Amino acid sequence: MAKYLLLIYGNEQTWEALSEQELTDLGAAHAAFAAAAGDALLAGHELRPTTTATTLRGSISGPPTPTDGPFAETKEALGGFYLVEAADLDAALALARLLPETSAAHSGVEIRPVNEPGTAPA
Repeated sequence: MAKYLLLIYGNEQTWEALSEQELTDLGAAHAAFAAAAGDALLAGHELRPTTTATTLRGSISGPPTPTDGPFAETKEALGGFYLVEAADLDAALALARLLPETSAAHSGVEIRPVNEPGTAPA
């Protein structure tokens, strides 16, 4: 079994504008995802808005410098993640397709294999 990180990206302004019912529906969809994933779901969390982010930027002449905000300016922000275990990429994709963000026009899900400590990158 391999581990995959399902990175949920979307438009923060759209997420912030969701109604209470839409937020309730989104929460229910994520609960359904967690139930369907079962033991394959190892971890997951929603992230706070990019306005709360701090980035450390490297420097040739000294220690890293903290700056406010995410590393890159982007229209889509990382909003949350799930760490899943799956037999292969096809199985990870099948799990990712259960996330509501894969059917919303303002968001998407990136699937990335995770390298275990002590293993060579693929």
